[in-house]
Amino acid sequence: MRRKKQIRILDFKDVGITEDLPYLRSREAISSKVERIARRIVIDVKKDGNKALFDYTLKLDSVQLTNDTLKISDKEIREAYLKVPKKQISAINFAKRRIEKFEQSITKNAKPQSIQEKGVTINQRIIPIEQVGCYVPGGDAVYVSSLLMTVLPAKVAGVNRIVVTSPPSKNGTISSLLIVAADICGVDEFYKIGGAQAIAALAYGTESLRPVDKIVGPGNIYVTAAKLIVSSVVRIDLPAGPSELLILADESANANFVARDLISQAEHRHDSIAGLVTDSPNLIRKVSKLLNGYLRQLNRGEIVSDSLFTNGFIVLCRDRDQMVKFANIFAAEHLEIITNNPKNIMNEITSAGLILLGPYSPSAATDYCVGTNHVLPTGRFARASSGLSSLDFVKQVNVVECSKLGLNNLRKHISVLALSEGFTNHSSAVEERFRDDSK
Repeated sequence: MRRKKQIRILDFKDVGITEDLPYLRSREAISSKVERIARRIVIDVKKDGNKALFDYTLKLDSVQLTNDTLKISDKEIREAYLKVPKKQISAINFAKRRIEKFEQSITKNAKPQSIQEKGVTINQRIIPIEQVGCYVPGGDAVYVSSLLMTVLPAKVAGVNRIVVTSPPSKNGTISSLLIVAADICGVDEFYKIGGAQAIAALAYGTESLRPVDKIVGPGNIYVTAAKLIVSSVVRIDLPAGPSELLILADESANANFVARDLISQAEHRHDSIAGLVTDSPNLIRKVSKLLNGYLRQLNRGEIVSDSLFTNGFIVLCRDRDQMVKFANIFAAEHLEIITNNPKNIMNEITSAGLILLGPYSPSAATDYCVGTNHVLPTGRFARASSGLSSLDFVKQVNVVECSKLGLNNLRKHISVLALSEGFTNHSSAVEERFRDDSK
């Protein structure tokens, strides 16, 4: 008789909390083989431009592109609107308004700073990045939400040129829904290319695509490898690993809510990570039973079960302190807190990409239209990094103006520090301004 599969259940005392958590974290490490393949693609696109783009798109996506079909045309945009139901267009506009409203609040609070003291004035300017590339994954799903979450913060920040790339389907087209979303969000250029070749084109440019100054957006392991390779010439966001959800819950949590949230996380991809940390054996029993019941009747059931049984876990803790300790070391991309007093626990959380409080704040909602961004740090980068926002699309530039009196007030200290470092010419550059014959 075949043994029924179960999500892993571990005891906190046996987990062996370490900085690596090797058997709880399914990290998508970039192998030397993947890095080698991605680097070859990047080099070829840099060298051969469109020809390499078309060759790799044919080889990897089975689509023959040409100079005329590489970019989404105005005709394709008009035709896309005829194929997308009004309720989907309405939902895109609704999500757009909420995301824009939150991003605008971020930029509004990021006010340029200014100080003036004894003849020295320092003003800060916040300047948008000139041109940005947004990578939107393809494959077995249409990631409209990824387009919204990468394009809209750039738009709110005032980026002048926003380019989107996404892999075409086998028939050489891009989803009408994705095209419409791009148009609604104000995308300037949309190209039918994916994978490492798209990242290389965004970084170095081709005959048909001018390079950008920053590349953002999630993708597969080859996309991630390519982003790291081109990061010496163009800025990138954090490399995205498998998506993560950790639920911190006590006896009061609704087991159905917990089970459904674990499943919703697991349906992203086979390597998604979904975990529950709790001090309630009763909740563990209920959730385990529900998971097995739900899995028999799910859409995307194979992906969900593969993800849950390979990467999923439940950790039983002795008390709340152990739960918080585990959450902080795990540093999940999404952290749901479903307890009697979630706000009290929130104040003890030091590492999480996004914190969701209470039973009616599921991570699934934030993937779409709550207003917060779902491009978040994974792989424990939440220990030191934040999610994507409009601030990632601006530069802070300081403007300094010294009067002669102001520079004179600093002069002695500049000279001492410059000479201590052996930079006599730094000192001379300042002293020259105070020679008797200096104008």
